[in-house]
Amino acid sequence: MSRYEDKEAAVRRLLDTPHPPVPRDLALRAAERGARRREHARRVRRVLWVLGALAVLAFMVWASTAHPWEAPPAETTPPLEGW
Repeated sequence: MSRYEDKEAAVRRLLDTPHPPVPRDLALRAAERGARRREHARRVRRVLWVLGALAVLAFMVWASTAHPWEAPPAETTPPLEGW
């Protein structure tokens, strides 16, 4: 037998074997599970958006009070020599 005929015979054997019965409510259970997963993903997405918005708000409040773009004041004055 050629390789192609071996593969064809294996496929025919698989197709000829009886398959287990499928539960009648399989589609309903799959749809319910998909709806639960979609709702869970929606909740997670909302929480992440809220956390992101809070992080941006916290950064804006900190930046407006700390002024990180300004140079810090000098601790000591430079020496006055040559006057």
